[in-house]
Amino acid sequence: MPPKTHHTAVVAIPPLEVWEPIQALRRQHDRNVHRWMPHITLLYPFLPQTSFDTALPALLAVGHRLAPMALTFTTVRAFSHARGNATLWLAPEPPAPLVTLQAALQAAFPDYNEQARFHSGFTPHLSIGQTRSPAERQQLLQNLRAAWQPLQCTLHAVALIWRTADGPFQVAHNIPLSGHSA
Repeated sequence: MPPKTHHTAVVAIPPLEVWEPIQALRRQHDRNVHRWMPHITLLYPFLPQTSFDTALPALLAVGHRLAPMALTFTTVRAFSHARGNATLWLAPEPPAPLVTLQAALQAAFPDYNEQARFHSGFTPHLSIGQTRSPAERQQLLQNLRAAWQPLQCTLHAVALIWRTADGPFQVAHNIPLSGHSA
């Protein structure tokens, strides 16, 4: 089994110009706001940082095959977890290009399949917070859905990111999505 670390990942990072409404929610509800930038996780955990140079050609090949994608973060949804906990997330639409991107990355790195191991497969999402009870989840979902304004952006790259033991994630490499739409 190849090495895996929670100190690296391959993610889709929305452009900086759309961060503020996302970060406003994350500052209120996400205990990981200082560790992670706004992102959609594609491969995590991933290879150790010492293997980035080896992984880069395969990542670039995936990026070369896939086109930039227009996304709209349309609404707030939740994943329910054990003991009533939940993760709140923004839903990117359409999800199909992100599902295709994640599948291509996973095909290039088949041992890093944690994002697609659920019975429903990979669900593209941008986490914005956590709740500790079903009642809190329902109330927060209702409030956030009422206030959320759809947010549009174009994803032109995916990022290979890393962090130190206690530090925030940083971008090591941006992998351009340079293919053409069908």
